[in-house]
Amino acid sequence: MRVFCGRANPTTGSMEWLEEDEHYDYNQEIARSSYADMLHDKDRNIKYYQGIRAAVSRVKDRGQKALVLDIGTGTGLLSMMAVTAGADFCYAIEVFKPMADAAVKIVEKNGFSDKIKVINKHSTEVTVGPDGDMPCRANILITELFDTELIGEGALPSYEHAHSHLVQENCEAVPHRATVYAQLVESRRMWSWNKLFPIRVQTSRGEQVIIPPLELERCPGAPSVYDIQLNQVLPTDFTVLSDVLPMFSVDFSKQVSSSAACYSRQFEPLASGRAQVVLSWWDIEMDPEGKIKCTMAPFWAQSDPKELQWRDHWMQCVYFLPQEEPVIQGSALCLVAHHDDYCVWYSLQRTSPEKNGSIHQGRPVCDCQAHLLWNRPRFGEINDQDRTDQYIQALRTVLKSDSVCLCVSDGSLLSMLAHHLGAEQVFTIESSAASHRLMKKIFKANHLEDKINIIEKRPELLTSADLEGKKVSLLLGEPFFTTSLLPWHNLFFWYVRTAVDQHLGPGAVVLPQAASLHAVVVEFRDLWRIRSPCGDCEGFDVHIMDDMIKRALDFKESKEAEPHPLWEYPCHSLSEPWQILTFDFRQPVPPQPVRAEGSIELRRPGRSHGVVLWMEYHLTQDSTVSTGLLKPAENKEDCCWNPHCKQAVYFFSSTLDPRAPLGGSRTVSYAVEFHPDTGDITMDFTLSDALDDGH
Repeated sequence: MRVFCGRANPTTGSMEWLEEDEHYDYNQEIARSSYADMLHDKDRNIKYYQGIRAAVSRVKDRGQKALVLDIGTGTGLLSMMAVTAGADFCYAIEVFKPMADAAVKIVEKNGFSDKIKVINKHSTEVTVGPDGDMPCRANILITELFDTELIGEGALPSYEHAHSHLVQENCEAVPHRATVYAQLVESRRMWSWNKLFPIRVQTSRGEQVIIPPLELERCPGAPSVYDIQLNQVLPTDFTVLSDVLPMFSVDFSKQVSSSAACYSRQFEPLASGRAQVVLSWWDIEMDPEGKIKCTMAPFWAQSDPKELQWRDHWMQCVYFLPQEEPVIQGSALCLVAHHDDYCVWYSLQRTSPEKNGSIHQGRPVCDCQAHLLWNRPRFGEINDQDRTDQYIQALRTVLKSDSVCLCVSDGSLLSMLAHHLGAEQVFTIESSAASHRLMKKIFKANHLEDKINIIEKRPELLTSADLEGKKVSLLLGEPFFTTSLLPWHNLFFWYVRTAVDQHLGPGAVVLPQAASLHAVVVEFRDLWRIRSPCGDCEGFDVHIMDDMIKRALDFKESKEAEPHPLWEYPCHSLSEPWQILTFDFRQPVPPQPVRAEGSIELRRPGRSHGVVLWMEYHLTQDSTVSTGLLKPAENKEDCCWNPHCKQAVYFFSSTLDPRAPLGGSRTVSYAVEFHPDTGDITMDFTLSDALDDGH
């Protein structure tokens, strides 16, 4: 059987469905999964083990057999903990077949096959009875169904069904309880991830201001949470307006409801300001007394920040209020947490919903198109005035009073900059209906609907009539395209430049005029854990899982670099950054591959976890915009990365195991090739030991 998989095509700037081997999706999911990160989460593992031991003991103390239902067993780790703690039998549920197969092997390898039955089903399909998957209901419920938002992976419906059909009334549950916390803040940086700010353009006619449409201002935004490593947001980037508020709790030992609900907490603002953002996280208590607790709280909300556990499978949440609201220090307000079966959102009210009879509010829905077209980092990028000023300065050097401009980037404001800076005529291509509608609204709000021509078609279909018979003298791009996953996918701009070559006039200028691919070898503080083999986890052999992940990483696309927003993941450089490939946008895409190979010397000691790659766009000869490293890192200083872009990471598998010797690697050899027929960049990076390079 074959399966169809979505993949970005840099030559067309679109997502395409390709027919692949039936195991392709499985390999990708395993290779990019958080299983390794969870197994390395020692705090999580120890707390679960303590909670399981206590639950089994309570059941045994009542003179009952301990029958465990483990929903979402993954590797089978929690079931093996339960049996080791004295459970009589475990039913381990895992819906993902490759994972269920691995769990069977891991359970067998550790000698628990007689006490653990792995069931490859969704928990809602499990049957109970003489001929069922389970002969009777369990009296201990163990689950790990949580995501950063707590309920985003369907925890509530799963618990609701389990209590109704699979476990006994008043069963023991591990975890026993979860509590969601929230803190109200004002933050220009975080608010810039949600709203379009006014953009200032200095022109010969004075300052021009690009303003957002009223519809965008009033839009409640996207309903999805923005999960980030909140510990990497500087304390100076936000002002705390409230104490940490416990918003609601879920008792997993009792019947759980997945119905929509809201919870209100009254508080007095700690400072006056503008309420914009709710920071949120949760903790889980593994026992009824709350003595065994695992928390996702950021460092400033921890009782002992030194014991902070790094993890990537559970982070913290950023929620945006529907509108920013002024608050006054000491003047009581109510923060309201709303949730349905899968999502959480927040609102701010002057009085308690219980007092004023407010009914449950529906999930916010974007009605302005912007939150559907631009993701959070893209909002931040557009709102970055310093970045905008770079483009303005570059445009000033190439624009003429008779310039005919063609802008090619998804939902870009470059066309407006070109108009304000004096271009005679400006065209912009918006291939999607959504981006066409959004840009039309923005142009109208700025009275430019008759000044900038929007062309809604694919660039290769552009005709002379679309350009009113004129030749383009300035081709513009940031470049940015919504389908780009890796930094070099925005090379689609080069393919566009090639497709519209016939429409370029003599001496036409292309901005950016070129791009280059750069790299640096780094040692990560923590990110290496997501790809590191575990070996033994709390005394259980999970080498089978390590081997499974390694095989998946050796499978086709998984060999490539993977995207990560590195401002969230501190690292320091072990080499100097170097340029690998260059791409001349002044010329069409060449028919032959562009290849580079060589070696780079490591300048600093450390464990080389991988190579970080990014693109730099040379707007003009004197102006460059980097999507990666923003300034050279000195000695052991953390690298400073562009916060609006994801960089690509190529991990060295040989150095990800912390148990392996550090070695004497002194150089990294590389071979990188750009394939113009597919738009792909293939790469191979190899660590060379000191003995190999003659040192």
